[in-house]
Amino acid sequence: MTPEALDQIRADFPALHQRVHDRPLVYLDSAATALKPQVVIDAVTETYSVDCANIHRAVHTLSQRATERYEAVRERVRRFIGAPAQEEIIFVRGATEALNLVAQSYARSTLSAGDEILITEIEHHANIVPWQLVRQQTGALLKVVPAQDDGDVLLDDIVSRFGERTKIVAFPQVSNSLGTVLPVKEICAAARERGVISVVDGAQGVVHGPVDISELGCDFYAFSGHKLYAPSGVGVLWGRREILEAMPPWQGGGDMIRTVTFEETTYNDLPHKFEAGTPHIAGVIGLGAAIDYLEGIGMEAVADHEADLLAYGTQELEGVEGLRIIGRAPKKAGVLSFVMDAAHPNDIGTLLDARGVAIRTGHHCAQTVMRRFGVPATARASLGLYNNRAELDELVAALHGVNRIFA
Repeated sequence: MTPEALDQIRADFPALHQRVHDRPLVYLDSAATALKPQVVIDAVTETYSVDCANIHRAVHTLSQRATERYEAVRERVRRFIGAPAQEEIIFVRGATEALNLVAQSYARSTLSAGDEILITEIEHHANIVPWQLVRQQTGALLKVVPAQDDGDVLLDDIVSRFGERTKIVAFPQVSNSLGTVLPVKEICAAARERGVISVVDGAQGVVHGPVDISELGCDFYAFSGHKLYAPSGVGVLWGRREILEAMPPWQGGGDMIRTVTFEETTYNDLPHKFEAGTPHIAGVIGLGAAIDYLEGIGMEAVADHEADLLAYGTQELEGVEGLRIIGRAPKKAGVLSFVMDAAHPNDIGTLLDARGVAIRTGHHCAQTVMRRFGVPATARASLGLYNNRAELDELVAALHGVNRIFA
């Protein structure tokens, strides 16, 4: 990405152009939530200013316009992730709700006592707790594939744990706490050969480079809008049509029905069978604007830019005395987690904030990862398409300052 192109991208994000504690903001917390470009903000504002109406339920002009804008996003999402059909795109509140939908609709209705669900040691809580609930409800077993000391999860370790009773394998495309990139295509191929359903948590994957569902070969794919430069409270579950068709609804209410009597209810067609109630209309429209914006830049360009930043940031952090990077897998994306001898991560975060540098500290909704690496928490700098090397230089300078304070 040329410096001129990056400058233009940075100009598109109004939140970047502010001062925090009288210092220019350096925002390195995109793994928690990404900043929003002006086109997304405008799309949400226009929805509430002009087309503020409920969808699917009225014949008046505002409702018709809102419905058209909302449903047009389904096609943009389908194209963006390479899905076969719009009907397979289900709008939800985020990746967490998407994974819970799969757990409660698909897994709960199909698993029996003794069946196995396979997850990895580097999961976000959203890809652990839903399966624990299913375990309690069905008597299924939850098995965990261990992570290597560098934060990697090996394909052989996953495949070797497939057994006759393994029914589901659920795993992240990219770890939110370590940045580890898993071999999604190979895992899904191995699962398919054995009749195992594959569930991919794509919340940190879809933001860092191109995604093609047909190439990945998974059965379910989940992601959130707020990490994809779109509004919070909206996300997507993609699933294979034949599986979705066979699944029972998860929530009941308006829009997911065809007919209702006091005796029985018949359900709507896909995708509406899984979209009960009034959705986050402005959020979905904002998601469409975010996808248009990213496609205008090109996800390959985003991936190349962030890979350069990750390599540069890794190199520069290694020069900070007493700093240890947690997660050194051969393939990583967008995340630099670390600890320092001099200070607790929370103290690091507070001191950096005083210099206008925003990072995340804590367990990152991944307490099991922290336990695996024997740390209570990490400091995490996470990258977005708008970051540049100068911001990483400011991060490193601030970390040297932490060492001086605690010397």
